Amino acid sequence: MLALTAVTNLADGIIKIALPVLATGITDSPGQVAAVALALTLPWLLVSLPAGVLADRADRRRLLWLAGGIRLLAIGWLIQTVTSDSTTIGTLAAVGAVLGTAEVIAQTSETALIPALVPRAERERANAWIAGVETAANEFCGPMIGGLLLTAGTGIALGSTWVAYLAAALLLLLLTGRFRAVRTTKDEAPTEPGTGTGTETGTGTGTETGTGTGTAPRTGRAPRAREFTEGLRYLWHHRLLRTTTLILTVLGASWGAWLALMPLVAKETMGLDARQYGIVLSALGVGGLAGTLAVTRINRLLGRRWAMFADLLGTLAMMAVPVLTTQVWAVATAAFLGGMGGTLWTVNSRLIAQNTVPDALMGRYSSAARLIGWGGMPIGAGLIGVLAEAFGTRVAFLVFAAAVAATIPPFLRIVTTDELRKSA
Repeated sequence: MLALTAVTNLADGIIKIALPVLATGITDSPGQVAAVALALTLPWLLVSLPAGVLADRADRRRLLWLAGGIRLLAIGWLIQTVTSDSTTIGTLAAVGAVLGTAEVIAQTSETALIPALVPRAERERANAWIAGVETAANEFCGPMIGGLLLTAGTGIALGSTWVAYLAAALLLLLLTGRFRAVRTTKDEAPTEPGTGTGTETGTGTGTETGTGTGTAPRTGRAPRAREFTEGLRYLWHHRLLRTTTLILTVLGASWGAWLALMPLVAKETMGLDARQYGIVLSALGVGGLAGTLAVTRINRLLGRRWAMFADLLGTLAMMAVPVLTTQVWAVATAAFLGGMGGTLWTVNSRLIAQNTVPDALMGRYSSAARLIGWGGMPIGAGLIGVLAEAFGTRVAFLVFAAAVAATIPPFLRIVTTDELRKSA
């Protein structure tokens, strides 16, 4: 699983830099470049809930195969358009949307697999390694390698990505066994935030009740409409999960905005080429790797609350620095802090969910959390493009810096040590 995560995210990191850089070669419009980045993340808004239902109804390993096949087809099509010199902004956006859909399916399935692979006592360490590999490959190695490959040639960069996705698909041969959701005798949502067992009744036959949300899916039958909302209802009735997810929406929107606009800022304002921009972008991954190595120690020293709070400060730095300066060292340092904080948040938030949410509901919960949290990324990517077109890049970044700062009071009020202790 760790190797699969590394290879897949390495390819994702190359794509993350390749698509926007290709877009800057076609247009100098901030809105159109941001639209390509938006297409990569828009599926988190559009297909998260169906992906969650799939993860709770189907074998999660087979869903990873499906995601791998989609990725190979999409990159193959993009290579064909590049070699025939027919690539357009629409082509890049379409490929981004397809790859984003595959990412939703894959990450929802991967998150739901962790409790089946790792005992409860080992999950903090496992999540730290998984999150660290994701960040190091996606934010550090991928962009740096992608920048070097793009310098060598677009075909070489895209061909290498296709080979990486193929290698990831082959690694699934080593992940043996069946990985369907574990059913318990009950599967009901709490009626009060985060506590107790509720009683929700539904229509139809074959109902299974329990400690999750609503009614468990029935294999072999079409899912009822309520299955798509069970994860959302569980999340919304849990005060801690609801609060952290809403805060993540703002953080995700800010990351989406930064990734969407920074390629153009790097080229037009900072004067960087693709290789140099890849190095700046890789500072996110270096910070994420540092967070991986330090998360257990930081959790023990400061506690999960302040470890997660570090992400708010890191993301605030990412958004505020471009308002003040476009010096390469300053932007890269802020990216490092954002990457480190992001890993601290990811490890702890995943651990909270895996220790709280029933396995039979994990896929739907994960998709609901990502719908709300990661769904902010396409919103941020689209919004910063509009703001930059109308008011300039500095004002655009300032708006997002203010939004991140506004999350600090609710975090301090609700995400308390006592609340976090309940999910330990």
